[in-house]
Amino acid sequence: MKILQIIHSAHPAGGGPIEVIRQLGSALVERGHSVEVLCLDAPTAPWLKDFPLSVNALGPGHTGYGYTPRLVPWLRAHRHRYDHVLVNGLWQFTSLGTWLALRGTSTPYSLFVHGMLDPYFNRAYPLKRLKKQLYWPWGEYRVLRDAQAVLFTCKQEEDLAAESFWPYRCQTAIVSLGIRAEAAGPALFYRHFPHLQGGRLVLFLGRLHPKKGCDLLIEAFARVAKTDEALQLVIAGPDPLGWQDSLRQLAVRLEIASRVHWCGPLAGPLKWAALAAAEIFVLPSHQENFGLSIVEALASGLPVLITDKVNIWQEVKEDGAALVAADTLAGATQLLEGWLGLSLEQREQMRSRARECFARRFTIAQSVAALLDALAPSPRLPRL
Repeated sequence: MKILQIIHSAHPAGGGPIEVIRQLGSALVERGHSVEVLCLDAPTAPWLKDFPLSVNALGPGHTGYGYTPRLVPWLRAHRHRYDHVLVNGLWQFTSLGTWLALRGTSTPYSLFVHGMLDPYFNRAYPLKRLKKQLYWPWGEYRVLRDAQAVLFTCKQEEDLAAESFWPYRCQTAIVSLGIRAEAAGPALFYRHFPHLQGGRLVLFLGRLHPKKGCDLLIEAFARVAKTDEALQLVIAGPDPLGWQDSLRQLAVRLEIASRVHWCGPLAGPLKWAALAAAEIFVLPSHQENFGLSIVEALASGLPVLITDKVNIWQEVKEDGAALVAADTLAGATQLLEGWLGLSLEQREQMRSRARECFARRFTIAQSVAALLDALAPSPRLPRL
């Protein structure tokens, strides 16, 4: 199959969606399929230089919406090269532009939502919700309605999406995300951060964003830090909103600044080494579509402490690989106290279950099979 993946930007700071394209694309190519990427980055963008897939860069687009007059003509001229077009994300011109270019043609497209229809965003950003509702009937509603498949990563995401906007009509499929597990020891991480060797590392790995609950984690850690001086909180990830200074000040006010360590973005072998060094992984999110870093932790044999706002919490808890609580300060504290209250034997059992959970649900082979099934030719006629 020849697949064109479309995304607003291939910048790695975009998090999960571009990492999904990278990993799934590489796995598909290894299996004999052809995968290209279309993005609205400038062709000279430095992050495109070493991208593992062929990239068609049509940007830069205009404003945050990413409008470019080049997208629709390019798709119309080149659509015959692809068996399927897969759009990643909503609310930018990539989705509407794909619909404008391919409606009424024989080239099918599908849409990977990546959590962008979660009603959390309507509650958290009511003014944006109003703007989106005005855009929805003539924009994204039509994109979803005419797609061969609208892809969700789990059942909870699929159910929540139906609550966000009206009218809502589409053909859905679930494609759980998978990754390649990479064997690693902690040595590389300790070479970069030698002062953390010998500590009991509580690891947060992700963007520093209010929806991730970083502030809750710091406050909860302050409540348990005195139980063991070896406990160290490691916060690793990019800071796109400039929130880190405020979080640092919070740690100072709580008198735990020396126990909170800021590692910045970690990638590749260093990321896997950090997971190998950690005792536990924590993500107290207020909203999390899937949580690719959770899957990376499970692959490393790390149990996870997560909230019930992470859409895959039920699956991971069912497998005995997670402790789950509410997305509140009390909930975050409960998670840390729950882990620290386990016996060594119970912790080892959870580590074994973490690996089993990954193997059962989240391998790259499973994800590739689900995606190909969703993109298989459909008898559905194109809508004019």
